Amino acid sequence: MEKEDLKVLNKGEEEEMELQGYRLCRWRLALVGLGVLCTGGFLLLLLYWMPEWCVKSTCTRTTARDAEVVLMRSTDEFRRWFLARVLETQTTSPSSPSSPSCPFSSPASPPLANGHTSHPSDGSPAQELIRRYADYQPTQIRYFTFHSTKYYWNDEMQNFEVLNGMEDLQVSCSTLHSEHSAGLTRNQQEYRRLFFGVNEIAVKVPSVFKLLIKEVLNPFYIFQLFSVILWSADEYYYYAVAIVFMSVISIATSLYTIKKQYIMLHDMVAAHSIVRVSVCRANNEIEEILSTDLVPGDVMVIPSNGTIMPCDAVLVSGTCIVNESMLTGESVPVTKTNLPNPVPGERGEETDSAYNTEEHKRHTLFCGTNVIQTRFYTGELVKAVVVRTGFSTAKGQLVRSILYPKPTDFKLYRDAYLFLLCLVAVAGIGFVYSIVLSVMNKVPAKTIIIESLDIITITVPPALPAAMTAGIVYAQRRLKRIGIFCISPQRINICGQINLVCFDKTGTLTEDGLDLWGVQRVENGSFHLSEENAYKENLVKSQFVACMATCHSLTKIEGQLSGDPLDLKMFEATGWILEEATEEETSLHNRIMPTVVRPPKQLLPPEPAELYELSSAYEIGIVRQFPFSSALQRMTVVARLLGEKRMDAYTKGAPEVVVSLCKKETVPENFAEVLESYTKQGFRVIALAHRRLESKLNWHKVQNISRDHIEANMEFLGLIIMQNKLKAETPGVLQDLHGAHIRTVMVTGDNMLTAISVARDCGMIPPQDTVIIADALPPHNGQAAKITWRYADKPSKISRLEVSLEDVCHVDEQKTQELYHFAMNGKSFAVIEEHFPDMLQKLVLHGTVFARMAPDQKTQLIEALQGVDYFVGMCGDGANDCGALKRAHGGISLSELEASVASPFTSRTPNISCVPSLIREGRAALITSFCVFKFMALYSIIQYISVTLLYSILSNLGDFQFLFIDIAIILLIVFTMSLNPAWKELVSRRPPSGLISGPLLFSVLTQILICLGFQTITFLWVRQQPWYTVWTPLTDVCNRSSHINVSDDNDTEVDDHNIQNFENTSLFYVSCFQYLIVAIVFSKGKPFRQPSYKNWPFVLSAICLYIFLLFIMFHPVEGIDEFLEIVCVPFEWRVKLFLIIVVNAAVSVLVEGGIDLRAYKCLSRLCCPRKTPKARYMHLAQELSVDPDWPPKPTTTTEAKPRPENGSTYQIMINS
Repeated sequence: MEKEDLKVLNKGEEEEMELQGYRLCRWRLALVGLGVLCTGGFLLLLLYWMPEWCVKSTCTRTTARDAEVVLMRSTDEFRRWFLARVLETQTTSPSSPSSPSCPFSSPASPPLANGHTSHPSDGSPAQELIRRYADYQPTQIRYFTFHSTKYYWNDEMQNFEVLNGMEDLQVSCSTLHSEHSAGLTRNQQEYRRLFFGVNEIAVKVPSVFKLLIKEVLNPFYIFQLFSVILWSADEYYYYAVAIVFMSVISIATSLYTIKKQYIMLHDMVAAHSIVRVSVCRANNEIEEILSTDLVPGDVMVIPSNGTIMPCDAVLVSGTCIVNESMLTGESVPVTKTNLPNPVPGERGEETDSAYNTEEHKRHTLFCGTNVIQTRFYTGELVKAVVVRTGFSTAKGQLVRSILYPKPTDFKLYRDAYLFLLCLVAVAGIGFVYSIVLSVMNKVPAKTIIIESLDIITITVPPALPAAMTAGIVYAQRRLKRIGIFCISPQRINICGQINLVCFDKTGTLTEDGLDLWGVQRVENGSFHLSEENAYKENLVKSQFVACMATCHSLTKIEGQLSGDPLDLKMFEATGWILEEATEEETSLHNRIMPTVVRPPKQLLPPEPAELYELSSAYEIGIVRQFPFSSALQRMTVVARLLGEKRMDAYTKGAPEVVVSLCKKETVPENFAEVLESYTKQGFRVIALAHRRLESKLNWHKVQNISRDHIEANMEFLGLIIMQNKLKAETPGVLQDLHGAHIRTVMVTGDNMLTAISVARDCGMIPPQDTVIIADALPPHNGQAAKITWRYADKPSKISRLEVSLEDVCHVDEQKTQELYHFAMNGKSFAVIEEHFPDMLQKLVLHGTVFARMAPDQKTQLIEALQGVDYFVGMCGDGANDCGALKRAHGGISLSELEASVASPFTSRTPNISCVPSLIREGRAALITSFCVFKFMALYSIIQYISVTLLYSILSNLGDFQFLFIDIAIILLIVFTMSLNPAWKELVSRRPPSGLISGPLLFSVLTQILICLGFQTITFLWVRQQPWYTVWTPLTDVCNRSSHINVSDDNDTEVDDHNIQNFENTSLFYVSCFQYLIVAIVFSKGKPFRQPSYKNWPFVLSAICLYIFLLFIMFHPVEGIDEFLEIVCVPFEWRVKLFLIIVVNAAVSVLVEGGIDLRAYKCLSRLCCPRKTPKARYMHLAQELSVDPDWPPKPTTTTEAKPRPENGSTYQIMINS
């Protein structure tokens, strides 16, 4: 039963979850209620922390269909539990066997199985109505809401599913035009709203009370509350008040930051969430409604002066110019054209594919993006069909990923919990010890309970969370000072572990803009010499210049040309003028030409006066644009020269793609060599092509014709060569990263050879290294998928290629030089990922250049690198790197636009110099966290040792002694020891990733033993002293006059606890110095932080505390002694105590220094030979270093072959 009814939600997606159904059970609820009463509410807390216990203890299993409560578990590595209540709602819906709740049906016609509305049958209107409504009956809709998404029960699928919008229908492009472009009736709209809800990305800012409850119910604060109650029972009011004060400050700052982030997100989203929009109704009316009422299927009219989109919609008529910086980070306006409408049956028409937002994004207006202006043909409105609303939209998904982030899995945090468990175990021993001791000494029950529980609060320090966050807060402040902003502070520590950084190329490693370097025209199938520009009289009427002037997506916004920077540079180089025709002017071009380009008069040859009128009218109108598509790597326009009957098609794009569309005879024979000579020098090359279209292609046909029909049999026109300069800081930063043994990888959308050339220029690939290009081909005509290996620069002598393994044991020692790098493009990456999954891991180990990568492939690459245990940083300009920036361990965006919301870090300086700074600060924060954790652990244990020793004589530390230690020493030291800034440069050694590492544990354990030893010596030695006696208020070993007798009456209360005695005073002095000794010993400086002596608040605090402690030890002040409840001891004993402290300090410093120098290497040597390296990438490198077939030889092929047993793939090498 259990396994059968385990449903999988969002199968194959990032949010995949297993779901089980439960029904509430009354008797279980009653039992749990009783348990809650008996435990004083603690059981309720436990069930709040553990959703699975909560459901399993109050409900019984049932099918998902009948569930009242669903219990979900994520299938990722975190395996988190969630619960949700299933709600029901009644609706009048057509009864249909397929799905009782199909949102795309309407209360006007029953749906067919695919969700399209059936056409009314013949018959009189009255019969029609009776027939329709006879089927009607109330339907139950069952759903639950989880992470701002509604999941509906689907009877057909027998599972809960999310309704996204029009895409659920798998609607084809022609159907969108024919059946969905008329609009919905009000009834249909209201019915759909039941399912899709209000069109709003509602970021509710929780009330302070709600946030407070959520924050306070954190297990740690509950533990603090328990501690405070316990101390109050034991009359430790002062420390209880101090902890309450600290907790209140901690909770208040936490609430403030959380609330501020919610408000920021709410304001960002609210900017466009409610606007008035015009929608077309099914009866051709136009109605104005609030954007919150929009549902998928509504037809929205886009106003000509622009708007901010309140939903995702697909254009069905007209053109829009949109600023998508909110989603992509590109501030360049994009032109969106209407969705093609293929007419079935006509040759050359576009294939009628199902509409998909990713595939048709050039026709889709996304929520939150700004429509700057629209263009329409006379008398027609610009219309768009709403495809997704609310949280299903692109912006909604982005907001959801911010509201419900994945937990950051980092070894430090897991180890911290393990460490706490160890402390709890130690506390448990003390707990049992104190009970046994007290029972043997017949101590009253109340005292036994309080003192035994007190041991737990001593061992697990309630100030730990505040101490741990201090270092991160300081690091965040330092980052802010150097212009790096952070929205996810926990990631700062993780950045300290980064050992591989991926860089986007354009705008990150290189300058944003491209400069035109020159052009190389082709005539009669051969290249001309390269020319600096095309601004020449003799070229003005050439097809080459016409292509440069028309093939772009530029537009005028408020009189300014704007669009893609590359298009701008190319158009400016022609010197032509672009005019967007007014409605009156378009009559010249049959009312249909929105854009006209013409050369400046001075470029046109002088004509006789009577011909002048004609020549001035040399202008080209752009009839249709096929926008640039990164999948196709080209753009095409159809244009017509004024006065010409036939139209021309102009294409520009990646040279290898454009050449494949051209007639063979028009492409020069030396094309490949010329192209390679440019790309090797790092130029960005764009090819141009042209074709005269048949005269039968009139305007209407052109509007619906497919790209493939036009982009064929073209004539090759030549190349445009653009230069993309490296940013000045790039080579230096990459050199720093290489020096620190941090791998660098380039992931770009640009051409492969250009990317390799830039990688060589900036030092990512050293000059002597070989680059191996992996060209993968998918299975074709029954042949298996295969990879062909070729060398990029064809080195004359192929040296023996060695694979280097990062020296696992001696990270500080120099690594051997890597001699080869892999490069591949996005297509090969996709094939390798699908057909050669084992090979992919080997390739990413030395893959340095990944070219022509789509945005989602960048994310997949980062996942592949994380899959072999790299800590990956990603640096991009936000343009199409959003997913990758979010997925990386440390994503840093160089764009200050709203896209940086997706990235944990945003840098104000628009170059990569922020990357080493971030890693240095991350390392400093990580080491600070270790220092603080070690110090807090030692503080607990030192206090635990003191208290345990004193319990053996039925004594304890006094209230003000605890207060002095916890406030004056610990808090002051903890908050100042975290202030060490980062070290000036990146070193090759990396900090340990977790607390449970040999050197760290060894360091903590040795210090614990040292402190235990010296405290035990003090405790035993004081009792051996000749003057020692059991202390009473009348004892006077200091030979002072016994004026203490005066306060005899007041001491009775103190004597109950037996605090004032020689053991207590001696241990108090020694332990106070021990806290300071370990603080100094653990405050590590170089190589990750500045030395402690440069941290003056810490130095000042430590010196003041030393002076104060030495002062009260050697010069007792009566007031202070009474306050701290310490007793007077003979002078010679103080000298002996001072000696104990000095020896203790010397031993601690020497041992810690020795661990730093020797133990690290010795432990590594001991561990290394016996076990394989921990990180998968090191393990792989070790395997490959002994593999004779790796790296693959040039001009060999690797084929994928199915292995019969499990169907996976292995490779065979075939020499070609």
